[in-house]
This record gives sequence, C-alpha cells and structure tokens, in this order.
Amino acid sequence: MIIFGTKGYLYQLAMLTLVCGHCGNPSAHTLRKRVSKFTLFFIPVFPYSTKHSTQCTFCGAEQQVTKEQAEQLQIQGGSGPDGQPRGQAQGYGQGQAQQQPGQNPYQR
Repeated sequence: MIIFGTKGYLYQLAMLTLVCGHCGNPSAHTLRKRVSKFTLFFIPVFPYSTKHSTQCTFCGAEQQVTKEQAEQLQIQGGSGPDGQPRGQAQGYGQGQAQQQPGQNPYQR
C-alpha cells in the first residue's frame, strides 16, 4: 500500500505599498508564494506548482502575478529574502532624530 498526496505551503515574501486595482486605495499588499508539493508517505518529495500573488490588506482582493513580476516587486519594495526591510537595523528608535547633548526633547 503506497500513501501519496499533496501538501501546500504559503510563503510571505514582502509587504508592499501599492494602489489596489480593485478598491483604488493606496494600501499595504502582501506578496505571497504558494508552493504545492507531491508527498510520499507524508514526506514532501518535489514541488509541482508554484504561484505568486499579491493581496490587498484593505479589501482582501488577490491578484496573480508572474514569477518575474514578483521578483521585480520584491526588489522595488526593498525587502530581503527574509521579509525584513533592507538597510534598516532591527530594534527600537529607528525613526528618531538625533538629539544634541543637554537638550530635553519634552520641553518647549
């Protein structure tokens, strides 16, 4: 008896700010990759389908894109392979202005 089947994996590649083609709002979109793999005895053996799409976080509309378009959007969005923005350190105080010594930022 051979047990075989399929399993789907969903990867979030980037968060992009785009104008939605459905609702017309400039909002965040998730760039996703769906990979379907053939399994044998519940072990993924090889992928047989890969699809890329963007989904609007405002209205939920999803649009299929090609692999080349997805790569271009990922480069334009400025995110790395792990989904984190390039060139920015992780942690606190990323957007704060530099303060001169002796100045209190809470005084007027």
